Amino acid sequence: MTIVKLPRRRFLKLAAGAAALPGLPRFARAQTYPSRPVRIVVAAAPGGTFDIVARLIGRWLSTRLGQQFVIENRPGAGSNIGTDVVAHAPADGYTLLLAGSPAAINATLYDKLNFDFVADIAPVAALDRMPLLMLVNPALPARTVPEFIAYAKANPGRINMGSGGIGATGHVAGELFKMMAGVQMAHVPYRGEAPALTDLLGGQVQVVFSTVGSTIGYVKAGSLRTLAITAETRLDTLPDVAPLAEFLPGYEASNWAGIGAPANTPAEIIAKLNAEINAGLADPKLKAQLADMGATVLPGSPADFSRFIAAETDKWGKVVKFAGIKPE
Repeated sequence: MTIVKLPRRRFLKLAAGAAALPGLPRFARAQTYPSRPVRIVVAAAPGGTFDIVARLIGRWLSTRLGQQFVIENRPGAGSNIGTDVVAHAPADGYTLLLAGSPAAINATLYDKLNFDFVADIAPVAALDRMPLLMLVNPALPARTVPEFIAYAKANPGRINMGSGGIGATGHVAGELFKMMAGVQMAHVPYRGEAPALTDLLGGQVQVVFSTVGSTIGYVKAGSLRTLAITAETRLDTLPDVAPLAEFLPGYEASNWAGIGAPANTPAEIIAKLNAEINAGLADPKLKAQLADMGATVLPGSPADFSRFIAAETDKWGKVVKFAGIKPE
């Protein structure tokens, strides 16, 4: 056998080219993605905050990537139906999930699911965090959080707390408040946030933890009184509303949204989506549109979003177990 010796410079050039070959298909896949429309499954009904956020980011991605990002609403079972659709979809980047706080709550709330949210959904990018307002009927003789806690302790069981349903973010936010403040309140679940607010206005329930966008009109009109916001710090849009954490250190509760994909979606596609989404979160117009809903953006890497999901799942798991919450 004859051994051919190559000049060192040519040998190094050929070796470098050979080393690069395995990466070419993946690079090409990222370069050509997306080559057809992409669907974003929203596990909630049209018109709500999750749906609006999905449409805002979908419009941004459509413009940036040159393909339509189509919103597909799949509500039901506390977001489980939509999540299940994505968990069992092909891992090719053409089916995405508008993931949200309900998924982190449901991981403990439901004993049996057809999917494992953490294992079956790959984090792509966090989008935003939307705190809640602690709202009371103006007839309640409490104008501050300390006064509310004192009243609740002096009148155990006399305060009814409404929510948009068992396991909804507003429900677990109230249970976290009960746990940290050491008060008793009777939970009254409704089929949605709107009827809970209607009964809060009518005095059938005395307190509701609800989104800023749904309630700010009532607050400005004086129909409802806000005692605090569930963010860790004050919002620029509501500078006079104190965070609950000022009275209960460490308290935080919020709706949040992000984009997920089926597990095993190619890393290069996830990286491309993450980069474009973060560009959107830095865009002044998109950022302002989210701020108008009471949301703050959450830029970061897929790993950042993964850690965030793990922390939220752990936090709400403890609350669900402490309160003994069972699904409807």
